This record gives sequence, C-alpha cells and structure tokens, in this order.
Amino acid sequence: MKNFLVHSEDVKAEMCSATGINSVKDLFKQIPEAARMSGLSLGDAKSELEVQRIIKQMAKINRTDVIDFKGGGVYNKFVPACIAQIAQRWEFLTAYTPYQAEIAQGTLQIMYEFQTMMSRLTGMDIANATMYDGATACAEALLMAVRISKKNKVLVSRKINPEYLDVIKTYMWASDISVDLFDEIPAQASEYACILVQTPDYYGEIADLKPVEGTMLVVCTDLSTLSILKPPAQYGADIVVADIQSLGIPMSFGGPHAGVIACREKYMRQMPGRLAGRTVDKDGNQAFTLTIQTREQHIKREKATSNICSNQALMGLWVTVYLSVMGEKGFRQAGYLSSKNAHVLAEKLSEKGYKIKNKNFFNEFVVECNDADLVLKKLDSVNISGGIKLDDNHILVAVTEMISDEDIDLYISVL
Repeated sequence: MKNFLVHSEDVKAEMCSATGINSVKDLFKQIPEAARMSGLSLGDAKSELEVQRIIKQMAKINRTDVIDFKGGGVYNKFVPACIAQIAQRWEFLTAYTPYQAEIAQGTLQIMYEFQTMMSRLTGMDIANATMYDGATACAEALLMAVRISKKNKVLVSRKINPEYLDVIKTYMWASDISVDLFDEIPAQASEYACILVQTPDYYGEIADLKPVEGTMLVVCTDLSTLSILKPPAQYGADIVVADIQSLGIPMSFGGPHAGVIACREKYMRQMPGRLAGRTVDKDGNQAFTLTIQTREQHIKREKATSNICSNQALMGLWVTVYLSVMGEKGFRQAGYLSSKNAHVLAEKLSEKGYKIKNKNFFNEFVVECNDADLVLKKLDSVNISGGIKLDDNHILVAVTEMISDEDIDLYISVL
C-alpha cells in the first residue's frame, strides 16, 4: 500500500529535479496567485448534528423563491414531480451502461422512444440518441453538412445564441472550416456547405424560413415551441438541432443539459452520436440494439463522424418521461400558457411606454428601456429576476408557464 501514500519530501525533491523545477509550487505558476486557495480553514472538528445546523443556516442565505423571467437558452419550465421519481428508479439507473448499451435493453428502448419523439416533434425522418448540449449539436451539424457537401465554408446567423456561436467557432477553427456570419437570410448560398439559422433566435424572434437555394438548411430550435409552431421539416430543414433542457430538465444551475440532432434519412450515416433500433430476436420477441455506431470507439477512427465519446442518455430519459407524462395535450397547453403569458407581459410593458423590439415571438422578447440596470434593480427589490441584460438599454425577457398573472402584475407594478 506504500505506493498510495503521500509522497515524502525526498520523493518530491527527486521529482522536481527530474522535471527541472525548483518546487511543487512551480507546477502552478501559470495560475494567478489571487486565484489560488491558501488553505481550507476548516477549524475544529464538529459533530454531525452541529454540521447540520451550520449547513441549514448557510442554506437560508440562498434565494430559492425568485420569480424567474430569465431565458437565453435555459428556461424555468414546469417539471412534474413524478419525473424524478420515475427516472431515478433502479430499473433505469442500473440499466444505464453507456459503453455496453447493446446489453442494456432498458436503456436502448428509452433511446429508441426518445428518437421517435424527437422525430415527431421536428418532423424529420430520424433523430439520434442525444448530444452533449445545444451548442455541440450545432457544431456537429455543421461538420455533418461539410462532410455531405464537400464544401469547406458555413454560413451562420449572428442572432444565434452567443454561447453556441463560441462553440461553433472553436469547432470550425479546429477543423479548418471558414465561418461567415449574416444578419438577413440570403436567397442563395451555393458556395456554402449549409446555412445555420436559429428560430426562435436568441432574441426570441421567430424567423420566416424557407429552403435556401444551393445549400443545406440547418435549423436550431427550442423544442418546447414546437408544441405550437410548425416543425422545421415543413419549411425545408435538412438538419434540425436543439437543446432539450426545456423538455422537463430542471435548470440545475446550468446543467447537465443535452442536445439532439435530427435529419433527413438520406443523411443518416453522416449523423454523429448513436442510433438505437428495434428488431426481433430469434424467438420473435421485441429487441433493441445500436444500429448505427459512428464513434471511433466502435469503428475505425478514420470512418468516425465525430469524436464525441458519449451521450446524455440519462437526460434523454428525463425528456422521454416528461413527454410521456405530459402527453400531447399537456405539452401543447404548457406551450400555449408560455406564449400567452409572454404576450400579456409584452402588451402591458408597451402600455407602460416600453418598446418591444420583436415583431413575432413565442415566449421570449427584447424590451428597450432607458436604463437596464435600474430596471433590473427595481425588479430584484421585489424578488424578481427580470431578464438578461443585453446592453445598457435592452433586456431579454422570457416567460414560461411557471409565471402567473400575479407575477406579471408585480413585474409591471414596480416599473
């Protein structure tokens, strides 16, 4: 067991000499001194009872009852209590074997049902069994379009989520692919592998989309809006990507999330990630298996379509349970309430003299004001998280089914 003990001072000195440094501290010299922890300052040991009391007092400092009007890619949506209970049952958790999925029938069936739901929502022929998140789904879709078209340039909307755009730029830089940005959708773009548009975009505006001549159309969407809006397949999308957080996944301080890619059947073999399929075994019983495995762990590296080495099947499980529990009627009702509440708030803000910058929006919009900091500070004084500050004069406001009429009235009353 001695090999697992902390290194002695003599061993540390020997290691420093071998690596050409003076001390262990030199290993961390690139980290600013101000960012380093000087010590834990734990104090004397305490009993379990004492620790519980301290933690409870610390927990009271947290503000957990804030009325949330923030969006920008993460939304405070209604999550039925039964979802956590179902998704965390041992039958699901013990079946979650991400690297041996072919022997976990429960996981494979959930993947298959998830894919079916995503295909139905988007109107596309096929969907994969999740990606890491919406940002990586966007970037992987662009790489997918480049492989299909053999073109080395992509066209991306400036109005896409800025975090997604950062990930896209990193991916494309590493792959030596040119990225051009646009404000208005061009009529034709034949020199590009694809055009990527988000609808509703980061600012909540619903784009009027149609196929672009000479290139593939990649659409990034919020799946919860498809409870009301047309599926992307109906306006000519070739590939659809999305973050699935708005479908029953709690905000959880920003993660974990998951993404998804859906596409036309002819592009199926260029789709990254995993694809679960349904068949029958030799006895005629229903069976599930991985039908397409594009990862380098499963196939020759040069044949792989992505180096993404896992997926978010547990988050896919949450979404599958959420959509099953809500049903089509409940899902549509949640979308209707989100949109209705947003338009009620926007109308009341207009009556107050604030300018709404959007022409067409679902449940998210931009408000123009004289002083964004002052507006948000007033709202914070009554426990309202009023939106995302875009600049000194604009706030991005999101409204979901979690917002009541009283919440809207309170929002308006303090302005």
